[in-house]
Amino acid sequence: MFNLNLWQEKLINDIGEKRFKHCVRVMETALKLNDSLDDDKVKTAAILHDCAKYNEEKYLKLYGVNIDSYQLQFKAVLHSFLGAEVAKKEYNINDSDVLDAIRFHTTGKADMTDLEKIIYLADAIEPKRDYPDVDHLRKLVKDSLDDALIFSLNHNLNYIIKKNDLIHPLTIEARNFLIKEKNE
Repeated sequence: MFNLNLWQEKLINDIGEKRFKHCVRVMETALKLNDSLDDDKVKTAAILHDCAKYNEEKYLKLYGVNIDSYQLQFKAVLHSFLGAEVAKKEYNINDSDVLDAIRFHTTGKADMTDLEKIIYLADAIEPKRDYPDVDHLRKLVKDSLDDALIFSLNHNLNYIIKKNDLIHPLTIEARNFLIKEKNE
């Protein structure tokens, strides 16, 4: 499945060198977070997680059939939903676990798999990320993916609220699911 030699040139052409380097750092971070999953799945989801970034309009025309008008309201996360389609159609990824990790890397969702959690968190904590509380998040992730995910979701929700922007319902569902699970 994983084939960086085959994908690298296309990725750099599509998302640029800077974003490609981010994807490489996410991949390296995700591998460090992984302790039980297939490394190929982790590397594939990580390196392709932003494959639709900056090209949303192009990919909407090509692969937007599964994107509904509701999802279009959430511009900041649109690339993740489109990214799953691009990974499938242009990178020949057919593994539903990998596609879902790409699809939900910005919003999260209820009952996330470990792969989905790893990609979400690796994207949030890769070494060049620099925002308030990222160091705390990096410490949390060493002990518990779920605790780190709750912290990250709370941080993102607060950020979105301060911007007075729309909150994707999947993010709320992800947080609520984890909180309920933790309190049971």
